[in-house]
Amino acid sequence: MSEKTLKIGIIGSGGIAQGQHIPGYQKVPGVEVIATCDVREETARAAADKFKIHHVFTDYKEMLRLKDIDAVSVCTPNAFHHDPTVAALSAGKHVLVEKPIAMNVKQGLSMCKTARKNKKHLAVGLHFRFEPHVLALKRMIDAGEVGFPYFARAQALRRRGVPSWGVFYSKKMNGGGPLIDIGVHILFATHYLMGMPRPISVSGKAFTLFGNRKDVVPGAWGQWNWKDYDVEDNAFGFVRFENGAVLSLESSFIANIPTDIFNLSIFGDKGGVQMEPCSYFGQSNNQLVTIQPNQLPKSEAHHAEIKAFCDAVRGNGRPGVTGEEALVITQMLDGIYASSEKGAEVKLDKLKF
Repeated sequence: MSEKTLKIGIIGSGGIAQGQHIPGYQKVPGVEVIATCDVREETARAAADKFKIHHVFTDYKEMLRLKDIDAVSVCTPNAFHHDPTVAALSAGKHVLVEKPIAMNVKQGLSMCKTARKNKKHLAVGLHFRFEPHVLALKRMIDAGEVGFPYFARAQALRRRGVPSWGVFYSKKMNGGGPLIDIGVHILFATHYLMGMPRPISVSGKAFTLFGNRKDVVPGAWGQWNWKDYDVEDNAFGFVRFENGAVLSLESSFIANIPTDIFNLSIFGDKGGVQMEPCSYFGQSNNQLVTIQPNQLPKSEAHHAEIKAFCDAVRGNGRPGVTGEEALVITQMLDGIYASSEKGAEVKLDKLKF
């Protein structure tokens, strides 16, 4: 496959497809996006016209009949990740699906099993794997500077940040609110830096206190669909891992806090790290030290993610985040939602692929 042009199809041709996926593919040498698909024909055609793509579809099953397509990006709302991904894998295509992998573990497990059965790559769009500050922290941790990461704090908090577009307000379409939308990113980055230990139990609480109220002042994105808002606007979790480490997670679309926070901290027995600003905290020569990189390389993480996927499809390495790795994140998110409903800690079984 490395000798020929890699040909890509896009399922779901709206914001993230036009903003990141299509431009990302078009930056990779020897890669061509040949088809767009969207249930709204005008959206698929607009993407095709903008990026000079030949084929336009409204039915992904028809698009997948194109034998020339080697791989697809699934950029649909969360509720529509599973079916097109399984269909594409079953049709012999590699898949990069946007985060989260699916609405729940059951769907995600089905996707992972289908990828394995058809011997195709299933990658998931958790682009913080490629953010320069995350990569810098990973190098410090891999060098042993942190030691055992016994506790981590992950925060994805917005003061007023309900998207006024899309279906982020809908549990049926999105699966949840800030926990599954932005919490998934910071949880992945933190879990990745901790060395991806296996979670064994989760407790948490989700709240809907603001999103369904007309009187809550919106932020810069304007008024959201408060009348149909049925997801959480705050969610908090606590995860225990098999290796003895623990993690706390905080997420919000709306919270009465001074400013937005998107950050993580890891406490180790040799040192600690923080994402923003990228920092290491430890001791040296009998004194406390704080170290910050003088300069981090500039990189577009989404595009780096897409290049890694293309390289993997060509047989050069593995994609950035595999379906199995992403499914562990969804398992923790599912656990927080379940714990909130149950009012008690939830045990997590080992995933069986």
